[in-house]
Amino acid sequence: MRQVLAIARAIGDESRCRALLALREGELCLCQIVGLLGLSPSTVSRHMDVLQQAGLVELRKEGRWHYFRLAGHRAAPAVRRAIRWVLESLRDEPVVIGDAAKLCCVRRKDPRELSVCYRS
Repeated sequence: MRQVLAIARAIGDESRCRALLALREGELCLCQIVGLLGLSPSTVSRHMDVLQQAGLVELRKEGRWHYFRLAGHRAAPAVRRAIRWVLESLRDEPVVIGDAAKLCCVRRKDPRELSVCYRS
């Protein structure tokens, strides 16, 4: 039951659903997700932590860079079903379609270029 509740909490936020949908085309750096969502890095980081704790996304660290991808085939069945449900249910939403167009531009940019705007 805990896992289902964690999944429900994770997908109960628009920004987290948008981030989850953005990962359908493959791995993204945290700074690319920040660029897509237009939120502060700390807010996006917290959203990604919630998704990761629910098992919906996987994290890969490469130096100071954090890369996220959808949970893979080894994920629990409830996780795989939830991901499929979100992807199928929201694919025609106007905000999701807009994000897909914006994501093309974000993916073309070097992560170092994207991260310049929020370096301290």
